[in-house]
Amino acid sequence: MQCIILAGGSGTRLWPLSREQYPKQFLPVGDRSLFQRTWLRARSLAGGDGIWVVTNEAHRYLIRDQVEALGGRCNDAHLLAEVEGRNTLPAIAWAMAAIREANGETTAAIFPSDHLLEDSALEAIRAAEPLAQDRLVTFGVAPVSPHTGYGYIRPGAPLEGGFEVDAFVEKPDRETAEGYLREGYLWNSGMFLLSTGVFFDELARHQPEVASGVAALPPDYDPMPSVSIDYGLLEHSSRVAVVPLHADWSDLGDFAALAGAEKHVDEAGNAGDALYLDAHNNYVRAGGKRVGLIGVDDLVVVDTDDALLVAAKPETGRVRELVARLKAAGDPVVVHHREEHRPWGSYKVLEVNGAYKIKRVTVRPERRLSLQLHHHRSEHWIVVSGTAEVELDGEVQLLAQGESTFVKTGQRHRLGNPGRIPLEVIEVQIGEYLEEDDIVRFEDVYGRV
Repeated sequence: MQCIILAGGSGTRLWPLSREQYPKQFLPVGDRSLFQRTWLRARSLAGGDGIWVVTNEAHRYLIRDQVEALGGRCNDAHLLAEVEGRNTLPAIAWAMAAIREANGETTAAIFPSDHLLEDSALEAIRAAEPLAQDRLVTFGVAPVSPHTGYGYIRPGAPLEGGFEVDAFVEKPDRETAEGYLREGYLWNSGMFLLSTGVFFDELARHQPEVASGVAALPPDYDPMPSVSIDYGLLEHSSRVAVVPLHADWSDLGDFAALAGAEKHVDEAGNAGDALYLDAHNNYVRAGGKRVGLIGVDDLVVVDTDDALLVAAKPETGRVRELVARLKAAGDPVVVHHREEHRPWGSYKVLEVNGAYKIKRVTVRPERRLSLQLHHHRSEHWIVVSGTAEVELDGEVQLLAQGESTFVKTGQRHRLGNPGRIPLEVIEVQIGEYLEEDDIVRFEDVYGRV
């Protein structure tokens, strides 16, 4: 068995924690991110070299770093970066085609990268392999409440190891969801088990444009529609089965769900590090800031360096509306955090004021930035920890903790970390224009323009 992880989502429902450049699958939930939890789940099924990740170019190196933090290794050939997102069916089709090319006919389990799933579900996924030889298998979670934020599946006639699918049902209202529970419907989990043979037979029959697009690799996305696997394939095929999963599962679709996943809740139902006085059922996530709540109930308070969200817990599903308004106004707060991740490490903007900007730059061991210059700014680098390898107009020098250097406007330069511990540098930029597009690259080991 192989595994496919879908890691291309933007996660707007958890703003301001989640941004387009750092979506919710990379957010820590407990001691690991959701993506890392999904990777470990996939590794237990397929081994480290049996995992394929579909993402986008912006997150390629972030995924690699998160896998390395687990002590693993990300096979670059298995990291499929889409040129543009076209929903789940084209993404799955590309990964299935790549798996068939590398391994011949086989089966693959497909996981979204931003869900929580109890490990007990893995045995049911393994047991569904025989069913997948003749069916497109989807997994339905046995519901524990009449949730209105999930799609539902109506099981039909019993099969060996599962059920035929009678219908896929959209997100219902409360009364309808209560009826679904009584009638034995299942939550649609967005997880699948597919054999290459059945998948490509059904793909050619029901979505010939997608089948044509992955006939040769890398795929041609131009003819492909933007469509989910549910709408584009499963709802048209007569060869679909559902396997019930009796396990804890959540898609963490809003802050109410994120609060529900917290393990440490006080006697008044509050979750999160804050001081509570006569406050009940609140959720606070404030990045280490001291927060106090007095006499309020059912609030969500999420504070980051550059944004604050305060919402009634039952209304957190509307965060997407807020993000849409910010995006329509061109506000970069929906795209970037103050801390930005790069192939070589990360940087965090500490202060911006007119003609200067101060950053903390972190370079991972044995990595380096591109050879570049700036037309509109100079830079002063001060080494805080580690050893810096600095190249200025072809001259290379090493700087130790507490030492510094100055990069003039128009000077070719590069910063690297030759050591085995992270390099921390404070960078002070001075100039009339300080945006990130004032970069001319001459060499880059990561292939960026």
